[in-house]
Amino acid sequence: MGNAATEQADLKATGLRVAIVAARYNEDIVGQLIEGARLGWRRRGGDEALLRIERVPGAFELPLAARQFALRGVDAVVALGCVIRGDTAHFDYVAGECARGLQAVMLDTGIPVAFGVLTTENLAQAQQRAAPGELNKGGEAIDTAIAMAQLLRRI
Repeated sequence: MGNAATEQADLKATGLRVAIVAARYNEDIVGQLIEGARLGWRRRGGDEALLRIERVPGAFELPLAARQFALRGVDAVVALGCVIRGDTAHFDYVAGECARGLQAVMLDTGIPVAFGVLTTENLAQAQQRAAPGELNKGGEAIDTAIAMAQLLRRI
């Protein structure tokens, strides 16, 4: 078993077909996550023609869009969104059901779904996780999708 640095260096998107489904809600944050994922895709040698990006209204709608892509021949799906805790239980329902739905898509279809949905206590935390650079969670999510697609090809 290799170390984390070696495994990261081995990530290659060459020949993979990946879909990114991204929420429109919290647009500024999600837009930065998309850019982080695009940068990661290019860094891993991904073909822009094989990366499809589609938007949905919010995080709650991500599982349905992810499922449709998973059923149409992609190697992996990346789900991007941002749910910030407020004063009501809305956060718990949206974040929890989004995570549950995305996991169900992955298990039901056998297609990896990378969870790049920020679930934060406040806007500052979301901005930190979406900032350009190596800690951008969109970039981490695309790496996860690539790693899982590679694993499934090896199996």
